Amino acid sequence: MNQKTLTEIDYFRIRDQVADFCVSEEGKASLLNRLPLKKNEEIEKLKNLSREWDIFFAASHSNPVYGWEPVNEILPIIRTNGACLSIEHVRALGHFILSVKNVKAQISIHKTALGLKFLPIEADQLPELSDAEKKIFHIISPDGTMRDLPEISAIRKQIATLNNKITTIMQSFTSDSKFTSVLESNIPVLRNGRQVLAVKASLQNRIRGIIHEVSQTAQTVYVEPEEAVLCSNELIQKEFELQSVIKRILTELTGELQPSIPLIKQALPLMCLFDTTQAAERWGASHSCSYAMPAIGEPPLLLQARHPILGESAVPIDIRFMEDKRVLIITGPNTGGKTVSLKTFALLSMLNQTGFPIPAAEGTRLPVFSNVYADIGDDQSLDQSLSTFSGHMKNIANAVNSAKADTLILLDELGSGTDPQEGTAISMAVLDELIKKQSFVLVTTHQGILKNYGYTNKSCINASVEFDQSTLSPSYHLLMGVPGESHALDIAKKSGLPENICKAARNYIATEQADVSALIRGLNRKHIELNKIQKEAERKYFEAQEKLDKLKQKELELRRKENDLKKGKQQEINDFLIHSRRQLENLVRTLKEGEITREKTLSVKQYISSITEKTMLLNSKIELEEEKLNSDEEDFNKEISKREKYEKYSSNKKTKKKMSNTEALKYATSLELSPENFSGEVNTDKALYKKRKTTALELPLAFEQGAAVINVSTKNEGILLEQTRKGTWLVQFGSLKMSMKEKDLKLVRKTDSAAATPDISIELADDNKNGFTERPVFELKLLGMHSDEAIRAMEHQLDLCVLNNFLHFSIIHGKGDGILQQTVADFLSHNPVVADFCYALAEDGGAGKTYVTLK
Repeated sequence: MNQKTLTEIDYFRIRDQVADFCVSEEGKASLLNRLPLKKNEEIEKLKNLSREWDIFFAASHSNPVYGWEPVNEILPIIRTNGACLSIEHVRALGHFILSVKNVKAQISIHKTALGLKFLPIEADQLPELSDAEKKIFHIISPDGTMRDLPEISAIRKQIATLNNKITTIMQSFTSDSKFTSVLESNIPVLRNGRQVLAVKASLQNRIRGIIHEVSQTAQTVYVEPEEAVLCSNELIQKEFELQSVIKRILTELTGELQPSIPLIKQALPLMCLFDTTQAAERWGASHSCSYAMPAIGEPPLLLQARHPILGESAVPIDIRFMEDKRVLIITGPNTGGKTVSLKTFALLSMLNQTGFPIPAAEGTRLPVFSNVYADIGDDQSLDQSLSTFSGHMKNIANAVNSAKADTLILLDELGSGTDPQEGTAISMAVLDELIKKQSFVLVTTHQGILKNYGYTNKSCINASVEFDQSTLSPSYHLLMGVPGESHALDIAKKSGLPENICKAARNYIATEQADVSALIRGLNRKHIELNKIQKEAERKYFEAQEKLDKLKQKELELRRKENDLKKGKQQEINDFLIHSRRQLENLVRTLKEGEITREKTLSVKQYISSITEKTMLLNSKIELEEEKLNSDEEDFNKEISKREKYEKYSSNKKTKKKMSNTEALKYATSLELSPENFSGEVNTDKALYKKRKTTALELPLAFEQGAAVINVSTKNEGILLEQTRKGTWLVQFGSLKMSMKEKDLKLVRKTDSAAATPDISIELADDNKNGFTERPVFELKLLGMHSDEAIRAMEHQLDLCVLNNFLHFSIIHGKGDGILQQTVADFLSHNPVVADFCYALAEDGGAGKTYVTLK
């Protein structure tokens, strides 16, 4: 990854913050060496582990990862024959082994109750270190001090005895009144590890012993009495003996730990992994973070994103890349948050690739970038003879030369630092090249031409930061789909620039610029209104679907009860038939006992067979009804699942099926034109044309796909979908599909069937005073209009389509010089409610007519 860019977007600052949550030095060092990853599998593994730490801590469990001192540097000492570990090294190894043991045990205990999946996989790879644990804690206690082993205990007792003896000798001098005038102090002091007495230099002969030191004034000498010399010598020998025993024990332990080196090396990276992932989760919890979904085959999406450096003062922003839109051009006032938006997107992308949670809402999705390049700020350098423009060009050249399809590029204030006309030309050429390389590009600019470039280029999308006209200050919210104004004069006036200067500046602004500003303000208002309409339409749609689902559920319950009643009735019939059959058999036996004829016997058997056949027929009808009911339930459950999935991802995925104009025309009915309108004038008294349905040809009826049928038993009407096998068809009854035999179906004319192809009527409404219709039209005629008139007409048509849920219409613009044709294409390609558009078929107008499909 580009280190310079990572520094500019504050990546290393955030990584340092996350590392502070590690409990071990080695875990922290591992995290500080981590850079954004480039493989989605590795990224998702880290995020999944952190997600499960979130579950673990949410259950009020304490952190099972204990802090430990570095152990990697200890392993080479253990590997060396004859080497001896220090007591500090042994303590560090002991704490590390206890941490391994605790992590393994805690995850194993709670994995079932908490539903953990990924943490147990890693914990199962931790080796068993019980043998090393036993050897270490046989030597030291859990607090890291040396245990009182028998051979050590004996020496320590001897040392204690000698210390007591020396103390007694010293007290014999300090407590004797005859030495009061000889001693400078009644408290013994230590010199070179020995207890000595502070004696006046003039009276030093009064105490026999060894002088260890003389004061700077030469008035005091420090004497060790003869009686204490022998004890102190013996004490030094015992202390040396104690150290020798301890060293021997530690040397033996070092040799015994050599077989555990591979196990410790295996456990160390796993423990660092646990430490870094729990640190990432705890940092994310402290910043209200969530985990981004991978954007595989979908455009990036940031929801309620916040720059973590700004803390609670950060204003959440949404950044939505549309399909086939890989260049985002952000415009708006100075200090409005344009550069922060760039940095936020790049920083959160890199944090996501490091396996960290990001300060954004659930539903955020981000791709994996192979590298990130940026031109942010002023790279002017006196040492390298770089001007402001040269510094920008050096960064941009590096980005363009290194750009690939999975590269993220940030360009702040593109086109600045030189002549505006030349800078803009260079900017558009740079963007052309980056679009050709299919890189993801985020641009901020004040250049009006670049705003138009983003509006007309199909690979670009405009965005702007909001500006509150009432307070003359930015709100820091990001608006997608519309460019923004710089508001330089408003900000200059608020900053204290004299009124006369601001007034003169306004006079210098060209009329064209004022027109562009007005256009931008109009687009902003329309964008806000469209969002409100879209949200209200979605709300009503979901309410209607919920009601429909409840009605379907109620219908299924009623049919279930009806079927249960039929089953009860059928049981009664079966009981009756069994009873009747027995009576008839008794009757036959009675007849046999008397004089019977062959005719009487046959008639009795035929009676019994007829009753049996009727029973079997009734049973088959009931079974058929039950199969139909089960099929209805299955279809209903599938519909509910689809509905829940749509409600969950409706903001991210397209769910509406598009109908081509050819299909629309196929099902559309022709219009019966009134005589009053053949002159081209609209009859205001009759606002709508009469509908006329096309009758089908009287053709012979046959069992074939699309034929209308009636269920003989239930009288329900349906349509044949396909023949599943000979004599059996898949039939559509309303919203239900079921398999039926031909003998149970009766062919009818389509005009008699409720399931016939729906008619789509085309209604032409009366023109109002503004020249637009109050309801959308199926064909919008723009012939003879200028470009601005055509745009207004299309805007009004789209508004009416959205309000009336009218998803398909066509535009007649003609060919001519191609100006009107290009205007229609440009308008439709940048309108957010248009899902698709294309030229008509040759027989329907060709390039002079455009079919439009809305989202």
